Amino acid sequence: MGLTIEVEQETDGRWLAEVPELPGVLAYGQTRPEAISRVQALALRVIADRLDHGEPVPELGHVFAVPA
Repeated sequence: MGLTIEVEQETDGRWLAEVPELPGVLAYGQTRPEAISRVQALALRVIADRLDHGEPVPELGHVFAVPA
C-alpha cells in the first residue's frame, strides 16, 4: 500500500494536498499538480528524516496513490 494524497481546492483558488498517514505533511500550490508535487517532496523528506532518526515509517509497497 502507498501513501494517500488528498487534494482539495481552497476558496481562494489555491490547492491543498495532504498525506494523512504522515500528520502535518501538507502543501499548497497554485495548481493541483503543483500541490501534489510539493507534498510528495515533503513526504519523502519526512520519511527520510524519520529513517535517519530511527523512527517508525508507514509500511510502503508503493509510495504514493492519488485518487481521481
